[in-house]
Amino acid sequence: MLGEKHDLIHELPEYKDKIHELKNSDPHFAKLFDEYHEVEHEVRRIEEGNETTSDEYLEERKKLRLNLKDQLFEILKNA
Repeated sequence: MLGEKHDLIHELPEYKDKIHELKNSDPHFAKLFDEYHEVEHEVRRIEEGNETTSDEYLEERKKLRLNLKDQLFEILKNA
């Protein structure tokens, strides 16, 4: 949805402390976290009209964002 934030802290506020801890202690988590936020910012720029692209490309990026979030969530649940 346009204007809705999907950064990890807004998506998973109950894991705020664990996110911070893992960003500093788990290189794999940190890499996924950075990639998630890069994709999130790209999707927001497209949705806000700051970048133009095909609908298919936008949908691919949204699917990637969801996949990354799922991976991050699994790590958080198991940490």
